[in-house]
This record gives sequence, structure tokens and C-alpha cells, in this order.
Amino acid sequence: MKSRIKSLVFFIALSLSLQLALPTTLEAQCPMCKMSAEQNLKDGGTAGKGLNAGILYMFMSPYIIIGCIGYFWYRNRKPEVE
Repeated sequence: MKSRIKSLVFFIALSLSLQLALPTTLEAQCPMCKMSAEQNLKDGGTAGKGLNAGILYMFMSPYIIIGCIGYFWYRNRKPEVE
């Protein structure tokens, strides 16, 4: 039981340290999309912010899905019977 608690504390500490180490704002745009978004922002539009959020959302979706599958697989695995 103690090892399980230690691993949980380690996981939480690792997650928090990674969140603090990563930049708070991310941009994930190709050069052509970036030029278009910057031009829109200069003209007073807000399409650039939505475009950036959409790209980041599409980028993270496969990782979230694979992480959930791995988590449920880990939680529901059956011990080997010998």
C-alpha cells in the first residue's frame, strides 16, 4: 500500500513540475496560417486565436485517447494465475 501511495505522489509531483516547466502560451501554426492569422489580428479580427486553439485541440486528441486506453487497460488487467 505504501508503494502505491509513493507512486501516486511521484506521479502528481512529476505532473506539477512539468506544468511549471512548460510555457503557458503555445502556438502551433504553419507559416502560411500564421501570416493569415496575424493579418486578421491586425485588422481587428479574432480568427487567429480560434485557429490556434483548434490546432492545439487536434494535436492533443490522439494523446488523450491513447492515454485513456492505457489507463483503463492498466486498471482492468487481470493478475496471472499459475
